Amino acid sequence: MRTRVALVAAGTLLIGYAVAGAWADPELAPAGVLVFLAGVLVGHDVVWMAGVLAVGALLARFVPRRHRPVVRAGVVGAAALTVVALPLVLGFGRPPDDPSVLPLPYGRNLAVVLLLVAAATAVGCLPVELRHRRRTAGRGGTGARSRADDASTPGPVDPP
Repeated sequence: MRTRVALVAAGTLLIGYAVAGAWADPELAPAGVLVFLAGVLVGHDVVWMAGVLAVGALLARFVPRRHRPVVRAGVVGAAALTVVALPLVLGFGRPPDDPSVLPLPYGRNLAVVLLLVAAATAVGCLPVELRHRRRTAGRGGTGARSRADDASTPGPVDPP
């Protein structure tokens, strides 16, 4: 609780500092700032959060429960890398008359890094899968499986 109070106090002080600095700027355009803040709000709450919720629903539907923490970490890492690298991939800031600005093949490099993230995610799931297989093999063979181990796969429904 104390940590939360300290973080809220620090955030409030930083916001106050930013507002005071903005009002002290003689070239401040309040309408432009409000348009920017509205755009950020729409971009975050409508676009970004809708995407996060959709990906979360897909993960809950298709990824077994035992692998979800590792897969979530991989997806968050891939999303962060993509957001940072996307301006470079799209070539924002690259003047047509100077090829030495942004000279690398950023699209290919992003694809390689995302493949490495996917490989690391798969390697991270491996110990959990091996532990799960040892546990289910000890319960009576390879076919025995508990619904609690994999709640994402729907089982047969018994009639009432």
